[in-house]
Amino acid sequence: MISKGMAAAMAAAVFLAACGDKGGSKQAAQAPPPAVVVTKAEPRPVRSSDQFNGRVEAMDEVELMARVQGFLEKRLFQEGALVQPGELLFVIDKRPFEADVEQRQAELARAQAAAYEAQLQLNRGRQLLRTENIPKSEVDKREANYLMAAAQVKQAEAALTQAQIQLSYTDIRAPIAGRVGRSRFTVGALVGPQSPPLAAIVRGDPVYVDFPVSQRTLLDFRRKAAEQGRSRDVVVRLILADGSLYSRAGTIDFLDVRANPGTDTVTVRAVFPNPDGVLVPGQFANVTVESVRPVAALVVPQSAIQVDQAGAYVLVVDNRHKVEVRRIQAGPPEGGGVVVERGLKAGEQVVVEGSQKVRPGQEVQVSELPAATEGAPQ
Repeated sequence: MISKGMAAAMAAAVFLAACGDKGGSKQAAQAPPPAVVVTKAEPRPVRSSDQFNGRVEAMDEVELMARVQGFLEKRLFQEGALVQPGELLFVIDKRPFEADVEQRQAELARAQAAAYEAQLQLNRGRQLLRTENIPKSEVDKREANYLMAAAQVKQAEAALTQAQIQLSYTDIRAPIAGRVGRSRFTVGALVGPQSPPLAAIVRGDPVYVDFPVSQRTLLDFRRKAAEQGRSRDVVVRLILADGSLYSRAGTIDFLDVRANPGTDTVTVRAVFPNPDGVLVPGQFANVTVESVRPVAALVVPQSAIQVDQAGAYVLVVDNRHKVEVRRIQAGPPEGGGVVVERGLKAGEQVVVEGSQKVRPGQEVQVSELPAATEGAPQ
């Protein structure tokens, strides 16, 4: 049997437990809304930018070829040196070509002597014809002989000119200014028109940088330019292999007239000054194209951007302190934040801290983070 004392104690315990449950339920019902930190999406001037993969190309590049056959007699440059237009680089043995020039000169002199004699005979015949001491047919024959001799003079002159041109080809000079590469032949080697290039000259200042741009990017660029009511001036910059920024900016000077059907891209060419030779033709480079004039754009901290299977979104707190999901189109990074191109309005409050504690439609307590300033990390 349970004694009266034990029964009273059990009743007191049940009463206290019941009171405790009511107090806990009341406290849970009155729990405050979760706290979040928000910041206003404010427009600020930003420079839009896009990144591409490019390759450095020489503005001018010439391969030196032997235009006549002969033995290489001299090499007059240091490999890798800077050369100027007209500078003598290679000399091919001249003696066979000098002899040919002398032979052509002798043939020209002989043809000129024959033409002189034919001219004299023609003049005498014309004088005799006036006194009818020579038949007209003989005069005609002498005139034909003179014309033939004059033609042989012209032929000899052309042969001499050709021999002189061949002689001039024995001196191989720099056609452009630039740095001359490695010589593929040593002195004494037999070279000719069928030989590989003797060396190459590359003009390395300025240089071209070619990079492919998708049709979608070009269309977006033109759309934004039309929205601004003017053409968008851009500047091109390079990120070198060590991650550093190339000190000099470039400008776009050419847009290809045809798209690559395999990649649906158009080749764009930029020009960069390269006085120090930092950029080497053929090297890979990361290209950044950014607008010269800043444009107003909404920027939110990186922590406000969330991504799910449907894409990027942010949580927005309305004027009733309730949470909404807002789908956005995120643009390029800007000063530690992200540019929002679509889906958000200026002045709306986006959640930057505490988003994991809330759900859409829930009421929250708001504390505001100051709006980002230009260039400040978020």
